[in-house]
Amino acid sequence: MRLLADVSADIIVLQGIDYDLDGTTLGAFADVLGARGPVYPHRFALPPNAGRPTGLDMDGDGQTGGARDGQGYGRFFGAGAMAILSRYPVLNPAVQDHTAFLWRDLPDALLPRTKNGPFPSDAVQQVQRLASHGAWVVPIAIPDQPPVTLLTFYATPPVFDGPEDRNGKRNHDEILFWDHYLAGTFGPPPNERVVLLGDANLDPTKGEGLKTAIQTLLDHPALQDPLADQPTVTFDSLGDMRVDYLLPSTDWRVVAAGVARDPAASRHGLVWADLDR
Repeated sequence: MRLLADVSADIIVLQGIDYDLDGTTLGAFADVLGARGPVYPHRFALPPNAGRPTGLDMDGDGQTGGARDGQGYGRFFGAGAMAILSRYPVLNPAVQDHTAFLWRDLPDALLPRTKNGPFPSDAVQQVQRLASHGAWVVPIAIPDQPPVTLLTFYATPPVFDGPEDRNGKRNHDEILFWDHYLAGTFGPPPNERVVLLGDANLDPTKGEGLKTAIQTLLDHPALQDPLADQPTVTFDSLGDMRVDYLLPSTDWRVVAAGVARDPAASRHGLVWADLDR
């Protein structure tokens, strides 16, 4: 809270906050933050894939009903999801929610397989959603200016799986979804003033995962990277890594950018940018 209050951003994308139908958790969080200074009257969240029940064995362990048997990992529906706090109104009618997009519908999807066929089963791959938490396109009204459009996601870590590399491949494809989106694969994308941001759970050079995915976004001609090579998280076993990203489109002028850290609050830093038109 102290870090968020100190930075006092106009728009905050939260990841790892529980979702509930009435927005009680997000509302309470925003109210406590408001007591420390910054007030966010506009609060946005959508039902996530985290903990969403399927009734299937999604991870191939021979059981159902576990935390890894939802559409995304979660001990209950909505665990550790996404949300947005904003000083300015969210343009709800123009929001695009790609959370229900099926993994198998992504062009060149890296669907996991073993010698026995689709992993963990063909039935799972028929219903498996790509996003482990969510994938949102959220326009926000800015006074006296055109809207800013957030492209935001929270990808699964490319670990905690087996030789089929299910999570590694899903992480890769969750990230590359946005390359396809910007190319117009799913309809006309916003043509200006976008910011792609979220926890990709993938470092460009360090740790596990298919690195070409995040490198594709970092090299994307429509995006800029104001925080190149800056670590955003510290893991006990791997040390400093970069897994959280804020990539404005090239029509923004980046006034300043940084990573604010408070290890007592989270191992992840707060990635921020001051943007101007």
